[in-house]
Amino acid sequence: MSSLTRPLAVFSTAIFLLAAAGTNAFAQARTTLQTIDFPQGYETMAVIAELEPGTCTGRHAHPGIESAYVLEGEAVAKFDNKPDLILKAGGPLQFGPREMHNVCNVGSGRFKALAHYIV
Repeated sequence: MSSLTRPLAVFSTAIFLLAAAGTNAFAQARTTLQTIDFPQGYETMAVIAELEPGTCTGRHAHPGIESAYVLEGEAVAKFDNKPDLILKAGGPLQFGPREMHNVCNVGSGRFKALAHYIV
């Protein structure tokens, strides 16, 4: 991805995610560990994603897959077309391309996951 199109792609993805998630998007803290320009036209990101107790990411999707490993805490992932998924420390999670989801911290402590996704 060229240095001119990357900021536009990241900005437009951020606007899409904020619009889809509403105000809850700010409840989530993300620490970017690395980004890779792959596959062509997209960026793959590795992040530490964190949610405070009682907060949700807001309903959203990514253009590509999301794969993560829960480092600490307890949450529930809610989907449009399948049953909720209980997430606990030591467990994996995966969302398909454009799969709408909302992750809510249902535990008493911080929820933290190492996530990889394509934007």
